[in-house]
Amino acid sequence: MGGMEILSSRILLRPADAGRAQRFYRDVLGLAVYREFGPEESPGMVFFLGSGFLEVSGHGSGRPGGGTMIWLQVRDVRAEHERLSAAGVRVLREPREEPWGLVEMWIEDPDGVRIVIVEIPDDHPLRRDQRG
Repeated sequence: MGGMEILSSRILLRPADAGRAQRFYRDVLGLAVYREFGPEESPGMVFFLGSGFLEVSGHGSGRPGGGTMIWLQVRDVRAEHERLSAAGVRVLREPREEPWGLVEMWIEDPDGVRIVIVEIPDDHPLRRDQRG
């Protein structure tokens, strides 16, 4: 029996304040908007997220991010750290090389959702083709 065939995927966020969260993802992180939908005065937005998507729409309970985390791979974590710090983003942990070889920084969105910004060094096993 085969597994589920996934054709597309996205992460859904239901922030306490959709406009504030959308501004964070669009203007501060700089994610490109894939589409907007719903009422003009308070549209939902779907952002490109590498090969996936992030939808920020509707209204959540206001409970901080809970166990939700977003993992974003970038080319240069330290450059993003400078840019995001200057923009006033809450940095939970500065960039550091992890024991498993990735360079990671942790930040938060306005609702407390943890975002892990990751750089995969050129010599890391994740960069090599594991197929023999």
